Amino acid sequence: MTRLAFCMSRSSAEHRTCCVVVACCFLVSLATSPAPAQDYPSRTVRIIVPFGAGGPTDVFTRAIAEELRASLNQPFVMENRPGAGTIIGSEAAAKSPPDGYALLMVSATQTTTETLAPNKPFKLMRDFVPVAGLINSELVMVVHPSVPANNVKEFIALAKSRPGALNYASSGVGSNYHMAGELFKNLTGTDIVHVPYKGSTGARNDIISGQVQMMFDSVPTMAQMIQAGRVRALATSGRTRSAILPDVPTLSEAGVAGYEATLWVGVMAPAGTPQSVVDLLNKAINEILARPEVKAAWEKQGAEPLVMTPGEFGAHVQSEIEKWARIINANAIKGE
Repeated sequence: MTRLAFCMSRSSAEHRTCCVVVACCFLVSLATSPAPAQDYPSRTVRIIVPFGAGGPTDVFTRAIAEELRASLNQPFVMENRPGAGTIIGSEAAAKSPPDGYALLMVSATQTTTETLAPNKPFKLMRDFVPVAGLINSELVMVVHPSVPANNVKEFIALAKSRPGALNYASSGVGSNYHMAGELFKNLTGTDIVHVPYKGSTGARNDIISGQVQMMFDSVPTMAQMIQAGRVRALATSGRTRSAILPDVPTLSEAGVAGYEATLWVGVMAPAGTPQSVVDLLNKAINEILARPEVKAAWEKQGAEPLVMTPGEFGAHVQSEIEKWARIINANAIKGE
């Protein structure tokens, strides 16, 4: 029996008392409910970034935060919470109130963590709702100049002639750079040893010095090293050629059919965030991404805007979870 039905069955005095109780409960529930979209945002919004400051995901999220501040007239502040393969920051976001005032920056790394850390205290598609995409950026496959391979075909032949002798660097287990290398191994049938580092700087230093033979890295970060001849670019990882490295073929063009592994960034919110708030944020972000000056500026940095509805972005995240789960399981990759 509902509380209201119970009240109707009582005496007149009891009925009045019960109605007062019901009315009070209703008012309390209204007071504690998330604010409707027309009142949002009315204070500072936090964007939790589960990476350290300075990386490409952090840089582009800061850029969109500043644009959102100007569009919605409230501060959007970055809160860097790196550690445990993005788990620390993502968990903090999952535990935040679902009112739109705590958002999570999400990237491909979190989609690999879904499989690498199955016992973590949250699940991406259960404890968050998709808001919007931000950017998509290619990676570039580079080798040290001492490696006797001038193109992808020659590198594959070299790797197959020396199984387990070549290695590749990454910024850590489950990172974009790691998964790009594992996808390459999976699609080419090569045996190349993964060398994880605690961050991309150490990995980058060792590919330049020749301590490791190969690495996948972000195009803007590695472009100057390629132009200076300190590393040799063999291919990029997207569907189309990079605007920064137009003379470098994609891996698909170079003969690795179906290869695609990009660095993408988007926004999610704690599950239960009002749909009206999600829609407002999605509209504001997509309007920013559609501006010609934003598109031009980001293209110079090797990134393209990832304009999607919440549903489209959610489907993208789910497909990435499934894609990397297949690679992780096929290559028997274990989390740290």
